[in-house]
Amino acid sequence: MTDNNSPHVRRRTVLIGTGATAAALTVTAAAASQDSAAEVRTDRTEPVAAAAVCTLTKELTEGPYYLDGALVRADIREDKPGIKLDLVLTVVDDSTCAPLNEALVEVWHCDALGEYSGFVGNNGHSEPDNGKFLRGGVLTGSDGVARITTIYPGWYQGRAIHIHIKVHTDVTLTSDGSFTGGQTLHTGQLFINETITTAVAAVSPYSTNTVRRVPLSQDGIYGNGGAAAGLMTVTGSTSAGYTGSLTLGIDE
Repeated sequence: MTDNNSPHVRRRTVLIGTGATAAALTVTAAAASQDSAAEVRTDRTEPVAAAAVCTLTKELTEGPYYLDGALVRADIREDKPGIKLDLVLTVVDDSTCAPLNEALVEVWHCDALGEYSGFVGNNGHSEPDNGKFLRGGVLTGSDGVARITTIYPGWYQGRAIHIHIKVHTDVTLTSDGSFTGGQTLHTGQLFINETITTAVAAVSPYSTNTVRRVPLSQDGIYGNGGAAAGLMTVTGSTSAGYTGSLTLGIDE
């Protein structure tokens, strides 16, 4: 369920361009070691290629399940069952390809049964709800990279599998492990190739979700938009877990 008229959706001119300017910057997925939950900043140096041409990532609806006060943490799984998914998200200025340092990349998504923390029951399941699971974010390092460990999302009525994302700058970290202030530069969604999702959907606990799954081709938000609309490069397997990567071209 989405709300295209949400007051939280920021206006943005989407510049896809033509010819060479339409090429998306590709980031190769890397099997990075899992960060400590207490370690929220990446200090590795992986500069974006100077010759790369960057594309402005499309803004997409925030949807109805956003909650303020997400924790700043690298591992958002808590005790949720599911296949491990490591996100490697690079934030760059779309006009220069320069990486954005200390931008807070925040994500949130449903669990394997399609339930969001803070809204459990909306997809027909009864489970504990602490309002925090599968929500959180990390600061990018000087390379513009944010690494977050989560689980492969499930699905709910009317939507393809997706992960919500916001990019904030100039935030202040708070003593309770969250953040405040700053400016939201991007609101969007991340998507995964349907072939991978089909394999995941056959594995427990995803296979116990009886709600009809909408494929990407029928999702009204994705719209066959490719990398510019948030389609990640994903590698791995149902047994070993997956790594999903994407470069987010942000208009500063």
